[in-house]
Amino acid sequence: MRNNNIIYIALAILAITLFPACSGTRNCSKPELNLPKSLAGNSTDTITLADVEWWKVYTDSALIHIIDETLAFNKDFQIAAAKIEELQQLYGLTASNYFPEISARLYGNNETNDYYGKKEVRDPEYGLKATMSWEIDLWGQLKWARRKGKANFEASVEDYRALRVSLIAEAASAYFSLIALDNELAIVKRTLFTRSENLKKAKLRFEGGLTPETVYQQAIVECATTEALIPGLEKQIAIQKNALMLLMGRYPEQEIARGKLILEQSIPDSIPVGIPSTLLKRRPDIRKSEAQLQAALANVGVVYADRFPRFSINLTGGLENDELHNFFQSPFTYILGNIAGSVFDFGRNRKKHKAAVAQYDQAKLAYEKTVLVAFHEVDNAVTSFAQAKATSKRRQELREAAMKYAQLAYAQYNMGAINYIDVLDAQRRYFDAQIGVSNATRDEFLALTNLYKALGGGW
Repeated sequence: MRNNNIIYIALAILAITLFPACSGTRNCSKPELNLPKSLAGNSTDTITLADVEWWKVYTDSALIHIIDETLAFNKDFQIAAAKIEELQQLYGLTASNYFPEISARLYGNNETNDYYGKKEVRDPEYGLKATMSWEIDLWGQLKWARRKGKANFEASVEDYRALRVSLIAEAASAYFSLIALDNELAIVKRTLFTRSENLKKAKLRFEGGLTPETVYQQAIVECATTEALIPGLEKQIAIQKNALMLLMGRYPEQEIARGKLILEQSIPDSIPVGIPSTLLKRRPDIRKSEAQLQAALANVGVVYADRFPRFSINLTGGLENDELHNFFQSPFTYILGNIAGSVFDFGRNRKKHKAAVAQYDQAKLAYEKTVLVAFHEVDNAVTSFAQAKATSKRRQELREAAMKYAQLAYAQYNMGAINYIDVLDAQRRYFDAQIGVSNATRDEFLALTNLYKALGGGW
């Protein structure tokens, strides 16, 4: 009866200890890695770019494949996923601290005592014991530790999301830069073909005595100048392609399927970016900083609770006998309560608490700075996109005018109205205008990508 009473008392204390941790709004189940659903469909004042999934923003099928492969095989992304798994398990570990720890021990020994002048004595002992021990969370140390673990886990999830948005933006930026270089190389090759044809005509006219040698040499210079651009562009393409393949987790020898830069592709003149307050809910870096702030606050609670004594209970029961005969009829139990704490620590715990408070102040200031930077980044991204859109439009107008200028100049040269140097000047302007449109279109897509990233991406 006495042993049963001890067990009942131990179970009652265990129930009292566990009840606060699992009551109210708390959840004692194992945390699961559930990333938030897309914000699309949430009730907001306006439709925002971040509410649109990335595959709806980037409609190029080759780019969609590149982004999919980047998210599947990028090493940094895989490391971040493993980090989430680590912190998820550590969070589950802090939750399990509410429960007792049960251990078992099976042993047997045979001690022989042979003292001088006395008969040899054998002292065997056999035992099977189980120990259940747990700490009663009187001051909330376990509760704050669990909150800290949860906050650290949530910060790792937000870090994972931030990396996801960043990888999508980096892959898109690298892709747009690559196809812009492809487009520029195509322009150079077309221009080289045209100037090669002009060189042939200039040679025939010079040999026929229709034009001076100066015109022929000018044609040679223009053709050679254009041809000299090709190796540099091919080098840039190779470097940009390798950078993109690194993001995708590929080796350099492999090829990348890609589309073309559509210079006349229509991008909306304005992108609705939503109300600024939604940034606090959307940007992963802000949410990560908020989680780190919560972790710092929980750490203050942990350090403060460490200033008080800890109360733990140990319950041991089992079987113990000097011989195996009637071993299972030899019960053995005892219960032990333990209160441990510092009597004089010469201010160590107090200083640790002040240090934890200072860390919390740092986390709070870091959170405020993150919010401030986020609003500035969005404002800059919106401005950059608007300016890139306007620049692209002006560049297209310039290209149309330069093309007409080159056509008129060549026609007037054939009629003898102007010199060949004027034709070359018109052709240079048209060539520069074509490159300008290509770069402006690239910059427009890069600005859209940067805006997408600044708004926190789409989940």
